Amino acid sequence: MRSVIPASLRSIPAGVVDVTAPVTIDGLSYIDPADPAMAMYRVLANLRQPVALRDLMIAPVRSGYIGDGRSPDPALVPPSGAEAVPDVDVVEVYLPVSDGVARCQLYRPTTAPPGEHIPMIVYYHGGGFTVGTSDDCDFLARKLSYTNSAVVVSANYRSAPEFPFPTPFDDAFDVYRWVVDYGRDLGGDTSRIAVAGDSAGSTIAAAIPLRARDEAVPIPGAVVLLGAFTDFQYERWESFRKLAPCGIVYDTAFMGYIRGAYVCTTPWNHPWVSPIEGDLADYPLAVVTAGTHDPLVDSARAFARRVRDAGGRTVDYFPVGLPHGYYFFPGIYSEENVVYDLIARALAGPFGR
Repeated sequence: MRSVIPASLRSIPAGVVDVTAPVTIDGLSYIDPADPAMAMYRVLANLRQPVALRDLMIAPVRSGYIGDGRSPDPALVPPSGAEAVPDVDVVEVYLPVSDGVARCQLYRPTTAPPGEHIPMIVYYHGGGFTVGTSDDCDFLARKLSYTNSAVVVSANYRSAPEFPFPTPFDDAFDVYRWVVDYGRDLGGDTSRIAVAGDSAGSTIAAAIPLRARDEAVPIPGAVVLLGAFTDFQYERWESFRKLAPCGIVYDTAFMGYIRGAYVCTTPWNHPWVSPIEGDLADYPLAVVTAGTHDPLVDSARAFARRVRDAGGRTVDYFPVGLPHGYYFFPGIYSEENVVYDLIARALAGPFGR
């Protein structure tokens, strides 16, 4: 696959920045040095680092998210994406976005005929808009690519709190718009495009059709929402009030933090933030899944219902007793295979199969 991808997309162009690369921003960099308050801020900076509380709070979340300093029990380490789904080629590409390029992984099944332009899925990783990268979702992207015989573009986007809404969503939409226009350069068929995401990435994926319609960009043929997260007004749902306070994968404290970090000063009911509040008329086919032990399950069900009420079609899967992210690791639950098979059957129509 590498030989057919333009060389200009396989490296960062001279003078251009990968805006999705991790950055460390000093909280004081937002303050005018001549600001009278700076004297006290410098004292605080001398006492603690990072100085801004938003940066202080996210640091242990980011380190703990990937298990820094911990030696896991090998018996509990699941197979890697490459071990679980080996028959997929992967190439790193850099696609244009505002202010630079975004690093993305490109997946294509080895069973796809060489030179054939096959359907495309633009995929957005989870992580609460504050942690994670496309690398974390290697298994999901491989599985979607293989089971759908599709090119998957697994996109990175800038993270909060350094970059609150709309910057991460702008990055995500820029990647989608580029794929719509130039996806053939990646071996894809731009008349057959779906978007997908897990957890926070599903928020982005769910909002892509709304923004595409607003900006006269072709709307994807389908949306796949894993661990569907479509409403930042999550306290109004019984499942959240019941399950989130003692959550393991995430909890009320983390959800409160990411809302402040990502949504920031944007109203929580903005349709690009909470797609459940958008105008869902003419919404594409939506595959919506969440386990019943996921605090977001009630809002996921409600989103699917609103799509149907607006005249759209959904394929729903809410496996009993399973947590947020049940689809994330290979071989943990039998329902993992069930949901990927269900997605493939659902996408067969939009993909013309």
